[in-house]
Amino acid sequence: MDLALNILVIVATVALTALGLMSMFAPRRMVANFAIEPVGTPGLSTIRSVIGGLFLASVALLVIGLTTGQTLGYVAVSIVMAAVTAGRIIGILADGFDKAVVPPLVVELAIIAILMTAYTSTGM
Repeated sequence: MDLALNILVIVATVALTALGLMSMFAPRRMVANFAIEPVGTPGLSTIRSVIGGLFLASVALLVIGLTTGQTLGYVAVSIVMAAVTAGRIIGILADGFDKAVVPPLVVELAIIAILMTAYTSTGM
């Protein structure tokens, strides 16, 4: 895999790691980041499990790809990011446009592009 693509995958991995660890171990800090409000202990548990777990599982797949060269996990993470992106687009259509949605949407689309480019460049 091209060095530049590897670096971009590492950057995406680090970003997802930070979000996952913060969601898992400091869920109250993620309230503002995700524009959500947890309701009591069950709400905090949801941030830890669903959001933190989603990010950290994605990180595991990316680390496996980076360390073994088996990049099929990049496709899996791209599918997860595509589902998140679809949710954002549905939100825009159903709830109206808010410019605060644009930066994370752009990042998610960039991660998809990076991972799919890295996957296809390895000869699948």
